[in-house]
Amino acid sequence: MSKNAKIAAGGVAVGLILLIWLPWWVTFLIVVGVPVAAYLTLDPAQRRRLRRVTRKEIGR
Repeated sequence: MSKNAKIAAGGVAVGLILLIWLPWWVTFLIVVGVPVAAYLTLDPAQRRRLRRVTRKEIGR
C-alpha cells in the first residue's frame, strides 16, 4: 500500500468511528471544517498555486 492509500484508509476509519460516537452533523462539521481550515492557513501565493494546479488537472 502506498503512503497516500494508508492515510486515506486511516481517514475512513476515523470517519466511521466518529459517525458511531458523534451525531451526524458534528461529523459533517469536522469533515468539512478540517479542509477549510487547512485552506485558510495557506498564504495567498500558495492558494493561487493550488487553484492553478486544480484547474490544470480539470482540463486534462
